[in-house]
Order: sequence, then structure tokens, then C-alpha cells
Amino acid sequence: MVSTPRTASQKQLINYELLGDGEGIHWPNVDEDISVAGLLQGDQIMRRYI
Repeated sequence: MVSTPRTASQKQLINYELLGDGEGIHWPNVDEDISVAGLLQGDQIMRRYI
């Protein structure tokens, strides 16, 4: 089963990397990326984590 940010565990979510000059976030354990612009626009997937 593949995890997504919505189904990922806390342990998976705390392992993240900033992309570029802080333009986004990458979760290697979940293989998911989101841009800061997406966060600021209220990306529905990530609302639970911000």
C-alpha cells in the first residue's frame, strides 16, 4: 500500500526535505511534493498538516 500525506503516519511526515530555495516540501517516505504556492492557496491535501 502506498501512503499519501493524508494517510501517512506522523513518523513519515516528520521526515521532509525543503525543495530548491524553500519553494516546496518533499516527503521521501511518501514520495510526495507540494509547493509553497500550493500551501498558500489552501491545497486540500495538506490542510490537515499546516
